[in-house]
Amino acid sequence: MNITNVSYFILSAYFDTGVLKYLFFFFVLLLYVLIICFNVVLIVVICVNRSLHEPMYMFLCSLFVTELYGSSGLFPFLLVQILSDVHTISVPLCFLQVFCLYSYGSVEFFTLAVMSYDRYVAICFPLRYNTLMTTNKIVGLVVVVWCYPFFTVVILISIASRLQLCGNIINKMYCDNPSILRLACFNVTINTVYGTVNMFQMLFLPAMLIFYTYMSIIKVCISGSKQTRQKAVSTCTPHLISLFNFFFGTFLEILGNKLNTSNAEGVLRVAGNSALLYLYTCQTLFNPVLYGLKTSKIRSSFKSLVDKILHHS
Repeated sequence: MNITNVSYFILSAYFDTGVLKYLFFFFVLLLYVLIICFNVVLIVVICVNRSLHEPMYMFLCSLFVTELYGSSGLFPFLLVQILSDVHTISVPLCFLQVFCLYSYGSVEFFTLAVMSYDRYVAICFPLRYNTLMTTNKIVGLVVVVWCYPFFTVVILISIASRLQLCGNIINKMYCDNPSILRLACFNVTINTVYGTVNMFQMLFLPAMLIFYTYMSIIKVCISGSKQTRQKAVSTCTPHLISLFNFFFGTFLEILGNKLNTSNAEGVLRVAGNSALLYLYTCQTLFNPVLYGLKTSKIRSSFKSLVDKILHHS
């Protein structure tokens, strides 16, 4: 067993594409620019228009900020690696990327869970909505949604960073905790147990809240009026689509961790590496487009803002 003082990791999933790397670079850069533009535009629309200063739109604003944070944790690094001939990453930067990717996924799912709770209150208790969803409660929920995942991921990183490593080759295009644990020289039971507990609380608990809220919404829709059902469909459809996309991307990421071993076939390794790219590209680009097109108040507010800008110019 060779215990080495690892100062950098080699990302072995990259391969030489020749001049095509410039095409890949342009494509990824275009995606990143679109993600930034769409999310920033919707954040500005919500912040500027006072009629959108309601709980649902405040949570949407938090969601769009999350998309900016998540995409910035992956795309700049990915762009550098595409143009680079030596695909390495320093240990501190690797752990920083793990922190960004994991905290993004947790904040994203917690935000979607809080949004489902907001829709539950709006549909099941419409007359009490304003008293139940106060400004202080909204601020408190947003703070918890952001701070709690950050705290748990910091613990995850601090435990992993103390490991002694017997190698420095990661079979992916990015850093993640399972890949680092595979390089450990000694027992990683503590890391595995905490990682499992962390995954449980970051995935299972929000999923239970989402399941409960939507079961309650379905019950109200079955026994309610046609107007109630129409309201539920119009407000919940974008959220459900976003949830499905997130669940699918998370499933691909978990599957990718199973496939990305050193003895896996090339096709399987490529499939595994595509998992997180799907989650970070589709979710961060898909959400602002979906809510921007499906939410009538956001569409009208955007048109009004553009008209004001054109009028003043």
